[in-house]
Amino acid sequence: MATVAQKFAEGLKEIGIRYVFGVPSGSMIDYVEAIRKTDGMDFILVSHEAGAGFMAAVCGRLTRVPGACFATFGPGATNVSTGVGAALLDRNPVLVFTDELPERLRHRTAQMNIDHGALFRPLTKGVFRLTPGKVGEILFEAAGLAVKNQPGPVYVGVPSDMADRESPEPDLSPVSGMAPVSPPRESVPAAPPALRAMQEAVSKAQKPLLVLGLTAAQSGLKPLIQKVAEQFQMPVVLTPMAKGLISEDHPLYAGVLNHALAHMVGRTHQQADLIIGIGYDPVEVNYEDWAPPAPIVHISPVPADLDRDSHTLAADVAGDMESSLQALAVLSPRPLEWDYQALLKWKQAMFASFAPAPGSFGPLAVLRGLRQALPPDGILTCDVGAHLHLIGQFWPTPDPDCLLMTNGWSSMGFAIPAAIGAKLCRPDKKTACVVGDGGFLMTAGELATAKRLHLHIVFVILSDGELSLIRIKQEHKSYDAGYGARLGAKGGLGSDSFLGIPVIPVSDQGGYEKALKKAFALSGPVIIHAEIEGSEYDGLVLKGNR
Repeated sequence: MATVAQKFAEGLKEIGIRYVFGVPSGSMIDYVEAIRKTDGMDFILVSHEAGAGFMAAVCGRLTRVPGACFATFGPGATNVSTGVGAALLDRNPVLVFTDELPERLRHRTAQMNIDHGALFRPLTKGVFRLTPGKVGEILFEAAGLAVKNQPGPVYVGVPSDMADRESPEPDLSPVSGMAPVSPPRESVPAAPPALRAMQEAVSKAQKPLLVLGLTAAQSGLKPLIQKVAEQFQMPVVLTPMAKGLISEDHPLYAGVLNHALAHMVGRTHQQADLIIGIGYDPVEVNYEDWAPPAPIVHISPVPADLDRDSHTLAADVAGDMESSLQALAVLSPRPLEWDYQALLKWKQAMFASFAPAPGSFGPLAVLRGLRQALPPDGILTCDVGAHLHLIGQFWPTPDPDCLLMTNGWSSMGFAIPAAIGAKLCRPDKKTACVVGDGGFLMTAGELATAKRLHLHIVFVILSDGELSLIRIKQEHKSYDAGYGARLGAKGGLGSDSFLGIPVIPVSDQGGYEKALKKAFALSGPVIIHAEIEGSEYDGLVLKGNR
């Protein structure tokens, strides 16, 4: 009869999980061995459990099947919780497993023992515990919850005394609706009164504006969303994690909220007399932080989260987004009062502001060169910091899966493990990672993981010797700029290799162009260490939305 560990590995495979990331404990080696013996699955040893959580979150994002990560008691659990938080607030399906003490010891004082369920309850959609005889049932239920409606992580505790126990249960085959192969959309249509209120509001508006959010990016409804925009000729703005739903050169594209030069995007959205949020998730930016005093139509699987004292909700269209958009599309379009030539002029002026000054070598030159070197369908992962604000507005993105950021959880240290997860899930795609020197210091150890797996990823470090976004915020308040935010001399990594990975130092445009050509021609991971002048950020970021 199969053991709990064997049923565990079989269950994960049946769900569709390819990789399990983590740092194994003595209690978990039976599960790791079972994964090793299961065709089509691999356990990926990482340098730090937070990286395991980030990698699992990205796998969940790209495959639409839950990613998976492992950690041990206590410190392993608290370490992985950082990555689990990213899965929660970036809306990615993940199964997170940690050791737990056996029932007889769970409430005793013991080494490394905490209440793991209590730790993960506010960070996940649900908390489970493995039980012999119900391994498959529990895994399928947890996986179904992870992908249901708004995706997110689910915690499963693994008691340390059960791995080799026999687990009498039926053969593991997916129970209908339990083992996901694709993210199920909310099947319940929105209430008819909400649909009628939406149609009435749109029919009356003279300057309606579409605002696309994170949930729209995950919906698989890109063609329908673009059809609605074009049918009604409504300008479109996006939250950062919705980039890729409409191309930057589309006549209706107006820009991204809350990132670099967002006040220039505000020239458009502040004219709107109706805001139509499609898949809008306030986890990135609340409506009231940017929206003009215009009524809001909210189209999403989940109800609107809105300050009703400051803004009016014209229609809360909570339910199946596809049928809601189709109900919108049946309306007859009519001429609107938008000045499309003015909108185009404003957008062009904004993008022109991202041109690097001749002879300069700052973040704009680095990002522009990387965008030219990375194929249009390549994947870029980016860390949190001032450079994220530039990427969020400037980086041309043909599809949401081509740009991976954390703008809900917004944790530094995301980009390097995210690139590893992305390359494993999409091995045929060219992959690059942009990280500031602060974020690099947090997760540099994961480069050893990339080296061990021989993943061809181009890691670009933007080195300006400080936490630039913090310095700029200090300057805005007339504080001692840089105090507590200086990392030290920019310089290089002090060697032509780091953890066995080639390092190419650059400090000018000519050297950078050669470095990019060399880096993308290699077959394994490579680091481009770009020593830049960070003052270029000052005129571009933290400009507000209006």
